[in-house]
Amino acid sequence: MSELLQIKNLSKIYKTAGGSLSVRKSSVSALEDVSFSVSQGQTLGIVGESGCGKSTLGRVISRLDTPSAGEIIYKGENIAGKSLSAMRPLRKSIQFIFQDPYASLNPRRQIGAIVEEPLRINGVSKEERRSQAQALLERVGLDKGSYEKYPHEFSGGQRQRVVIARALTLKPELIIADEPVSALDVSIQAQVLNLFKELQEELGLTYIFIAHDLGVVRHISDRIAVMYLGRIVEIGSVEEIYSDPKHPYTKALLSANPRIGENGASSRQILVGDIPSPLNRPSGCSFHTRCPIAKPECAINSPALRDIRGVDVACDLIS
Repeated sequence: MSELLQIKNLSKIYKTAGGSLSVRKSSVSALEDVSFSVSQGQTLGIVGESGCGKSTLGRVISRLDTPSAGEIIYKGENIAGKSLSAMRPLRKSIQFIFQDPYASLNPRRQIGAIVEEPLRINGVSKEERRSQAQALLERVGLDKGSYEKYPHEFSGGQRQRVVIARALTLKPELIIADEPVSALDVSIQAQVLNLFKELQEELGLTYIFIAHDLGVVRHISDRIAVMYLGRIVEIGSVEEIYSDPKHPYTKALLSANPRIGENGASSRQILVGDIPSPLNRPSGCSFHTRCPIAKPECAINSPALRDIRGVDVACDLIS
């Protein structure tokens, strides 16, 4: 299976002011040396606590934000340094789905007009736009009457279906979904996840699926990347990650998820404290301040990803 996307040593640094009474400026490393690949037609799940850099990674890959360093190789072409105008033709192929569907829908416009908008921008005739929009709304499970309604007339799950329909209008190959089911009830989550899977099988879509809930990404992903404080600490197949997690952070996340159960982690690990601020990043291994197996050298050495029994893990204490 060919690789659709390759991420090489991707970093994102934000400049921050020192305060209203200070001219001092500092920088925050939101992403640090992130690398992975995604094959055509597959799903990479990206998981981690809030503040770990998941959403930033999605925005940078889709070029809604500009990387500070590294490469984003899409279909063999490095798009990391492309200007906004040069990216415009690629917007058809790469679509982004936001966490809050209501915030991404114009409350003053009818659903039909919202779904049609990408087609209108690309010069599709009014009659064809309406036909395609109605077909897409039906494909994602909404009735014909949805076309004339407004966003406030729909439930959260229905609004997310509208957003998915809009993302599909230009026939993309890659969809980056940022916490697309986190605001939905569990039963509705399952329906929307099944829709994602059906569309992937039908249309050959490739997904980057961002979530904090490992129980969610387990059922839609082929591979899982676990992020902590802007870096990937473990990446491998779903089977390997869930049956034999290796990094202490991965074990803790799995252990804390009651829907996964005992098979998801070989021993219970409890995370202490909150994820550190990127403004005050720990030295050495970023996870050592919360790690149950940390040793003094972990505060000095910053581990790189290395293959450990078929999974790439960033931990020098695991063999």
